[in-house]
Amino acid sequence: MYDNAGFDSCFIWISEQSLQLSLRILSLKIEKLLDGIHRKLGKEHLMYPKIMITLAISALVLLFAAPEVGARESETGNITVILNNLKKGGFIIYFRHGEATIGQDQSEVNLNDCLTQRNLSNLGKEQALAIGEVFKKNPFPIHLPVISDPYCRAKDTANIIFGKKNVVVAPILASIEKLKIESYPNEKKQKILSDLTKIFEIPPTPDTNSIIVAHTFPPKVGLGEIPNLGAVIIKPKGLGNGYEVVARITPEELINWSDKAYSDSH
Repeated sequence: MYDNAGFDSCFIWISEQSLQLSLRILSLKIEKLLDGIHRKLGKEHLMYPKIMITLAISALVLLFAAPEVGARESETGNITVILNNLKKGGFIIYFRHGEATIGQDQSEVNLNDCLTQRNLSNLGKEQALAIGEVFKKNPFPIHLPVISDPYCRAKDTANIIFGKKNVVVAPILASIEKLKIESYPNEKKQKILSDLTKIFEIPPTPDTNSIIVAHTFPPKVGLGEIPNLGAVIIKPKGLGNGYEVVARITPEELINWSDKAYSDSH
């Protein structure tokens, strides 16, 4: 018998994340699984597990893709326009870090010690690699260095996507995590939000887009909840003039748009 624990665990994430990114990562795991089956059972026993795996993936596609397509069908054109507008520059693209389920944030977290923090899982690193492939195609102009939260899970995500030499840390972004603490004084939370607003109001260098990699916010606070490696597209209006949340982009939408744009240009 072969061990299917790894195969089972990789399915759990699909219900929580966008299908496109999930299946890309899943395909890599299936290759490893089939290699393991081949080694343990021999080539003559490979066909049946392979058929079952194919059927399982097909069932998942039908289960998750159908409702999502129906829900987002009317938004596709608008999202394409928004992403195309990034080619002109003038936006801030705010990413949440990849999945982070390794360890936990200690009460006295040390931002210089990853062992005191919740860190990227292997899946989180794979998510970052998938988005990194998008930016290798130079889909739109970005200003370097990109800005990262000082938590290791954010820095690691930014480093994987953009390269460590292209990342600078902004300590103020660490305060986002304090917004999630119920006992934290409300006046201090308002000060944090005010300081973050100033960051989101500053336009990027002309003809480029700024990139920030940090955390999700609490529901209905700041930029709100953001899925792992989801992005919020922000249009700064200038210091003191506020900002506009133009769109919320899933990893799937970014990947699909990038693939199409790259295909059309080659």
